[in-house]
Amino acid sequence: MSSPENLDLALKEFTFDENKGTLHSLTVFIPEVLDPLYGMYVWPCAVVLAQYVWTQRDEIKHKTILELGAGVSLPGTVAAKCGATVILSDSAELPRCLDNCRRTCEANSLREVGVVGLTWGQVSPELIALPPLHVILGSDVFYEPEDFEDVLVTVSFLLRRNPEAQFWTTYQERSADWSIEALLHKWRLSCRLVPLDSFGAQSGQIARSTLPGTHIVQMMLITAHGPAQGAPE
Repeated sequence: MSSPENLDLALKEFTFDENKGTLHSLTVFIPEVLDPLYGMYVWPCAVVLAQYVWTQRDEIKHKTILELGAGVSLPGTVAAKCGATVILSDSAELPRCLDNCRRTCEANSLREVGVVGLTWGQVSPELIALPPLHVILGSDVFYEPEDFEDVLVTVSFLLRRNPEAQFWTTYQERSADWSIEALLHKWRLSCRLVPLDSFGAQSGQIARSTLPGTHIVQMMLITAHGPAQGAPE
């Protein structure tokens, strides 16, 4: 791992509260790298997805969850703290991102969480070796249009190996011209939008933070609904 003293780090705190009037809450710590060339920050989508994970904590306990493109790993960290078996992943070609996944685990005393390099669009030995999954997480993985299909190739492969699994993902609206609808159809994936107010994410300040602010974020559940033409086996 990169030496922390070589990086300008800030430890951010996120506290997820129970909405039913009880005192139950969860606080997690996320190390951010304050380097504009590095970009390891908590983005608006991550807080929205982590809030959804928090509200599903009873359902995910003891389930196996993979986070794709984890980066600072907020949603996966919340899942692990809620009792799920979690694997964090980021590009095998970006070791500094994998370092940051490990740094987040250390900040939250998560010694059992695995970190693996997975590059979107590649059916690698690491991808094939993953255990059976119940949920796949992806926060803002639809960021660069040239990556959209690679993301869905990986997701489609995993969902067909795990037919009961779901892909939980958040997407920040940046351009009306960007859409994954045609790619979902190509890879025979179904998508359901989850209203933000159904899980307490309609606020501009989630988990006692200033995020997502005024950014427009969508929460989606994606599942497989049949064999995709050309899908890797």
